[in-house]
Amino acid sequence: MANANQNSANRNLSQPQDSREQIDAADASMNSFAGGIQAIATAYSDYTKKSFEDTRSFVEKLSGVKSVDKAIEIQTEFAKSAFETFMAESQKIGALYRDLATQSYKPFGGFLAKMTPTNQ
Repeated sequence: MANANQNSANRNLSQPQDSREQIDAADASMNSFAGGIQAIATAYSDYTKKSFEDTRSFVEKLSGVKSVDKAIEIQTEFAKSAFETFMAESQKIGALYRDLATQSYKPFGGFLAKMTPTNQ
């Protein structure tokens, strides 16, 4: 019975430190989250600007074309370029989301390791 009371007292003493660790982990997570969201927003903005400029250039080229063959050639080049750009930017933005998730959960790793029961 005395052993159970001692274990209970030890748990109560560790709770304030555990709470502080949780608060510190949440604070670190939120700080990294804001930076990650900013990076993602910047990547979307850059992609949108590039896409708009590429489309504007395509329309200018297409408006000066005098043959159907040349129009098809320009359209094909634009479609290929747009697809390649989309795929590259999608991978880049996907990596930013992955990094955001990793960085947001990293501060909780030490705390969660303490809370995970071990087989003895």
